[in-house]
Amino acid sequence: MIQRVTVPTLFPPPTYSHASVVEAGTKLAFLAGSVPLDERGEIVGPGDPVRQARQVIANLREQLRAVGSDLAHVLSTEVYVVSAEPATLSAVWEVVEDSGLSKGPHSSTLLGVACLGYTGQLVEITATAVVPDAGTAEGEDRADGADEGVRR
Repeated sequence: MIQRVTVPTLFPPPTYSHASVVEAGTKLAFLAGSVPLDERGEIVGPGDPVRQARQVIANLREQLRAVGSDLAHVLSTEVYVVSAEPATLSAVWEVVEDSGLSKGPHSSTLLGVACLGYTGQLVEITATAVVPDAGTAEGEDRADGADEGVRR
């Protein structure tokens, strides 16, 4: 069961929750940073953080699929962007929103950083996700409403 919490005494986040709580016994996947490399190991979209963000999301989907999960089951992300400009961070966040990743909504931190691991890399996303039981369809919310946003 996923319980997503938006704390009413804090400023409401635009498209994510303040916290996600998972009951003990749930299988979790802690994913390494998804990076903007293609299948040949080449940087996609040199100099273009939006294009790189799209590749990062595509790669994140593949990571999730490989462990039996999907974007709908992501609990938490850290989004790293090589930039000190809020407009660039916002443009990358729009890609995150458009991907469906924020529909949970999940908990997230968006960071402007000085550099990332690969030459020319501008975006990276780490994630933690629930790996649903085999009986739960991909992207399907639980019948008991546990995946719905909870306001406390």
